Amino acid sequence: MNHSFTRYSTLATLDIGSSKVCCLIAHITPRDKKIEIVGYGYNASKGIKNGVITDINQATLSVCNAVEDAEQQAKERINSLIVNISGDKTQSFVRHSTIALHKNRPISDMDIEKLLSQSLSKVKTFEGEAIHCVPMNFVRDKTESLKDPRNQYAETLGLDMLFGMYPELLYKNLQNVIENAHLDIALKVFSGYASALACLVEDEKELGATVIDIGGGTTSMTTFKGGYPVYFSTLPVGGNNITNDIAWGLTTSFAHAEDLKIRHGCAFLISQDEMETIDVYPVGEEDDNSIRQVKKSDLINIIAPRVEEIFEMVGKKLAEQGLKDAPNHRVVLTGGCCALAGMREVAGYILNKQVRLGVPRNIPSIPTYLYDPKYSTALGMLLFAINCKERRPYSGNTNPIANLTGLKRILSWFKQNY
Repeated sequence: MNHSFTRYSTLATLDIGSSKVCCLIAHITPRDKKIEIVGYGYNASKGIKNGVITDINQATLSVCNAVEDAEQQAKERINSLIVNISGDKTQSFVRHSTIALHKNRPISDMDIEKLLSQSLSKVKTFEGEAIHCVPMNFVRDKTESLKDPRNQYAETLGLDMLFGMYPELLYKNLQNVIENAHLDIALKVFSGYASALACLVEDEKELGATVIDIGGGTTSMTTFKGGYPVYFSTLPVGGNNITNDIAWGLTTSFAHAEDLKIRHGCAFLISQDEMETIDVYPVGEEDDNSIRQVKKSDLINIIAPRVEEIFEMVGKKLAEQGLKDAPNHRVVLTGGCCALAGMREVAGYILNKQVRLGVPRNIPSIPTYLYDPKYSTALGMLLFAINCKERRPYSGNTNPIANLTGLKRILSWFKQNY
């Protein structure tokens, strides 16, 4: 079922990550779409690894705790929410469709509707759950790209459409968790896409930029060009891999390794690190008598190779899409792990790109505690819903041509935005 949020005053988002589950409840004013955060819930993730549900009961408990905290703060109950989709099985494909036109009349809304219908029918050729179906640029007579072809004459009209797909069984596990929490999924959004909406400025979307959202268990990538997303991908590495490396390398607990990463970690080594020492608790021993001192450089020598590996994997994905050497293509880092000192510098060196840190910037007057890269996904999902840039696409098992209501919604989106 598709949802039109413009009639409702309340929206809720749920960011289910490998290290945290975050729920936001917001009031939306229908006329100016102003967002006011009224409820916030945060809980450590359990039953989730690398963005994928591994334990239904534990994951349900994590979701329930986060949602309940947000509801108590907002003093209201929610029944449905916008949910993020992550995990390294995320895939995206661009498919082109073309229709013949009547030479003696200009391109009409009916022509666009026919082309959209033909484009959406291609979702049947993919396996899995369709998370996104994004209309991109129109092509007149196979040569000229247009954003709005209406009222122009041509022999043919083409359309590129971006499909974001996710394995059906993994999606059903997520759906099971939400249903166990007595909630409904109103919309679903790739994590990286939501983060991009929260962090990118309009010029970056137009000229070309890739948002790299480094979370606990995954690193999500979303590339914009010409004002539209053109690529989605997710890597099975994130901040938890760095923490695990520290725990193994320094023989300490995961919790203490995380603390060491936050307080003393850096993505590259400097000479001063050879002189400084840090306190480390051996695993299973947490009293002060068991503390041992190690050089700070030992910690950073564990962190740096993993950070370099993450950005090398990102660079390989960009190269596969022909974006590695694209001039003026920027990179924006966001997600909880990008707070690690030196991440921007290492990313710029390995990717040979201009890199900036991305924080949620496209929602005015958000609470100070949410002005943090780790909340980019949760806030970006609100922007995804209220701006109506895309509606929930069809299930991989649904015939999109038969779903006239959904098609009319996409046509309505096109009219509103052009």
